Amino acid sequence: MAPRAYWKGTLKLSLVSCPVVLYPATTAAEKTRFHMINRETGNRLKQQMVDAETGDVVESDQKGRGYELRKGKYVEIEPEELEAVQIESNHTIDIESFVPSAEIDQRYLNHPYYIAPEGKAAIDAFAVIRDAMKDQDRVALAKIVLTNREHIIAIEPLGKGLLGTTLRFPYELRDEDEFFDDIKSPKITKDMVELAGHILHTKAAHFDPSKFKDEYETALKALVKRKASGKKIELPEPAERPSNVVSLMDALKQSLKGRGGKKTAAKSHARRATGRQRTAKKAHRSTARERKAG
Repeated sequence: MAPRAYWKGTLKLSLVSCPVVLYPATTAAEKTRFHMINRETGNRLKQQMVDAETGDVVESDQKGRGYELRKGKYVEIEPEELEAVQIESNHTIDIESFVPSAEIDQRYLNHPYYIAPEGKAAIDAFAVIRDAMKDQDRVALAKIVLTNREHIIAIEPLGKGLLGTTLRFPYELRDEDEFFDDIKSPKITKDMVELAGHILHTKAAHFDPSKFKDEYETALKALVKRKASGKKIELPEPAERPSNVVSLMDALKQSLKGRGGKKTAAKSHARRATGRQRTAKKAHRSTARERKAG
């Protein structure tokens, strides 16, 4: 059964337009989920909305939306009043510009969606927009309204379709200086940086998400299966915390052990040291000859 479309509307590039549908590109359906239950009866618990002042349960027809003007003072907004906030992008993805993908800060990326043409009549226009983007090697930026909120969406070709990724607004990002300003700038020797570089080299790989394993999810499934079969769950011994490393250089050297990089790193380090010694000797001999000649 085909998944249900999350959004339907029109994709526009200047005067070219076509009906499209959006599907969430991610799912949490396979994750292990737990429900709140009554320990005495084993029945599932039901959540209810309660008035914060009176403690009374509030029924569905009494629920509303309010914006807090000041502490405890709200202005109620009706659903039809929200509908009155009509935005042009309500049912349209109007492409406004094209930018190099490398210029998009990764922190702005939010939720991914698959964009596909809706109906046979939309295929030609959809293909024109998609293939033009492939030729230009650029990402389209447009506006879209999802769940009553306007978003910027970055659109790029993906196989036969398009991938749309909603972007965060600048006000949603925290300033990195708030977290990085207190980081000191210690003097790190070149040898340390080179050794760390060797460690990076031993771990070099290509991005392959098929190798990602959710070990916690696997352990959760095993726990549920074991408990359901009536077996006892034994708690593991708490792991010992590693002692503080005194020497950063020693830690770097130890990291290379068992990775096949120790000998290579040592040889490389030795070659550099020998090279520096030879250069120093040549400079020393040259200076000595100049003094003798003088």
